[in-house]
Amino acid sequence: MTPDTTRPAVSDLDAPLDRHLGPVAKLFAKHFEIHTVGQLLNHFPRTYLRRGELTPIDEVPVDEDVTLIARVQSSNSRRMHTRKGMLLEVVITDDADGGLGGMNLTFFNGYGAERELRPGVRAMFSGKVSVYRGKLSLTNPRYALLDDDDDPERVNRPIPVYPAVDKLGTERIAVAVGTILDTLRLSGLDDPVPAQVARRDKLMSLANAYELIHRPHEVEDAYRAQHRFRYQEALVLQSALARRRALTAREEATARTPRPGGLLDQFDARLPFTLTQGQREVGKQLGEDLAQDHPMNRLLQGEVGSGKTLVALRAMLQVIDAGGQAALLAPTEVLAAQHLRSITTTLGPLAEAGMLGGSMDGTRVVLLTGSMTTAQRKKSLLDAASGEAGIVIGTHALLSDNVQFFDLGLIVVDEQHRFGVEQRDSLRTKARTSPHVLVMTATPIPRTVAMTVFGDLETSTLSELPAGRAPITTHEVGLTEHPAWIDRIWSRAREEIDAGRQVYVVCPKIGDDAKNDDDAPGVLYGEPPPDAKAEARQELTGVVGLLGSLAGVPQLQGVTSAMLHGRLDPQEKADVMTRFAEGSVQLLVATTVIEVGVDVPNATLMVIMDADRFGISQLHQLRGRIGRGGHAGTCLLVTKLEPGHPSRERLAAVAATTDGFELSQKDLELRREGDILGASQSGGRSALRFLKITQHGAVIEKARADAQEIVLADPELHDYPGLALAIELYLNPEKEAFLERG
Repeated sequence: MTPDTTRPAVSDLDAPLDRHLGPVAKLFAKHFEIHTVGQLLNHFPRTYLRRGELTPIDEVPVDEDVTLIARVQSSNSRRMHTRKGMLLEVVITDDADGGLGGMNLTFFNGYGAERELRPGVRAMFSGKVSVYRGKLSLTNPRYALLDDDDDPERVNRPIPVYPAVDKLGTERIAVAVGTILDTLRLSGLDDPVPAQVARRDKLMSLANAYELIHRPHEVEDAYRAQHRFRYQEALVLQSALARRRALTAREEATARTPRPGGLLDQFDARLPFTLTQGQREVGKQLGEDLAQDHPMNRLLQGEVGSGKTLVALRAMLQVIDAGGQAALLAPTEVLAAQHLRSITTTLGPLAEAGMLGGSMDGTRVVLLTGSMTTAQRKKSLLDAASGEAGIVIGTHALLSDNVQFFDLGLIVVDEQHRFGVEQRDSLRTKARTSPHVLVMTATPIPRTVAMTVFGDLETSTLSELPAGRAPITTHEVGLTEHPAWIDRIWSRAREEIDAGRQVYVVCPKIGDDAKNDDDAPGVLYGEPPPDAKAEARQELTGVVGLLGSLAGVPQLQGVTSAMLHGRLDPQEKADVMTRFAEGSVQLLVATTVIEVGVDVPNATLMVIMDADRFGISQLHQLRGRIGRGGHAGTCLLVTKLEPGHPSRERLAAVAATTDGFELSQKDLELRREGDILGASQSGGRSALRFLKITQHGAVIEKARADAQEIVLADPELHDYPGLALAIELYLNPEKEAFLERG
């Protein structure tokens, strides 16, 4: 896609910050990556304090940075015994008489604080709260004195509290923002919100919004300004997405029209079962997309076992019928090999073109992974480049520069959250014209949910399960409160095995020498849990150690066990999976290599050790490996964390429902949207300040409709310079690339 190179004229918001602030601008650049006037104005306060009200100290959170208003109760200094200098100890209170909460402040060599923080003084204090000798404490906090003032307007004016650091406190940020507001000609700024929309929704002007969000006369002013910026955020994002969709629609792709009597028709005739209504409807939708001369860019989401791969395979066959090829990108070698087996088995003679007994007008399915021998790799590369292979299944090896296709028409990305933007984009460059793209996920991760809400991808959903899928019950197993339950877990495993079933035991690591050392991307899809420091002290269960210890468990005597993880030799991995699929291995101890795609219908019990180390989506994916053969499944989420620990909320959510879409919503609430337009999957600094996906659906829908109308009439936004500039300022190059590449 050719990016829009029309850039609005440089405005005052583009101006370098040092032009207005001088040397202090370097601090903003260093600590916040704020370089321009516009970036500073968009560094909004995170809350507001009322100048005339003291902050209730008993509501202050521990181990967090806080800003509060309090009164000095006492102040005492003394010389330090162990080193030179003076120690100042100040007690502050949230009541003039000291009748309510108190907090201790400690200043090392705080000579200025000794002069200023006298009993009775009111001040605003900022720092990280700790507990020392049973009392809430701040060490070397930043502070700003608050004069008692008889002017009611001054007393009642809220104090903005900014995201701050030690070298750049909230008071200093407020002064810098005030300098910008006093020197910048706000009324001359181009407003991203069109005038007609602002009139319709009674939104304040951009100039007024900047003034009131940073220097409100009363806190209600700030709330009204936030409402205005919330809509602006939604409109800027929606307009960027709408403009990209419009540009995508102009791209040329090769239309892949159905061929009567071709592979797809023959495949449908061979199916031993009837497609669900959802599979038929989504298949029709994909078929129509593929027949267009502009590229399909669609997300296919559905529950584990809803038949997404079958729907994708039918789309691949339509492309092959039209003379093209399809590439299926899988995140792990185990899953890629599983796809090869299931697709070749499902296609039968249709996948054996040129082979004895193969269909005359069939195709070939080949595998391409990093661990293949040189001879195997050369054969697969030749089949892909010559067009002999209609379907090429592979891992990251598909992205190598020496991989070429004869006519790549469709890219299918399985478990799309496991691949970065750049990886998917490098595969798209291997096509003659823009290829059609289908990305699949069983449980949308937070960004996918957000992108779906924003409408960047066309979305298809498979909501019904095929006949024969059995229910799965999930239980949270807390070993801290019930240590004896570990024996019951292995007894439960033996019961399933004695009934002729099989068992998975999943561990978060391979051995004692690595924290998380598999080809899975990490605990929370690449992000540590928010309480990672506390959980790091937890002794994690490893595959190697557990397999050895299970040999001594009385309940499992005589059980045939094996292990599977990413560092095994590829042939050994394949052998283990074959033995487990055939039933000769009764209990498989594995890492998350079995998370997606592994299909053993006889497996009915899954035990997930240290389940708190996995994200909601990952837990849902893992348990989707059981209950696939008509027998009811049971999943046990084992944790050594104490009751009430934040990570156990995730486990409770997974145990409460098997609805993947409900879980993705819960995941979004727990982990936030992440950077909606960037590469971060979750938990990081959100691109959204006031717009919350879980709370502001009506605002998003309104902005989407407005953006579509604007872009339809003026795709280049020539008549909307403020909106065009906001998109340019808001989206960094990474985000632009994400939108452009889809």
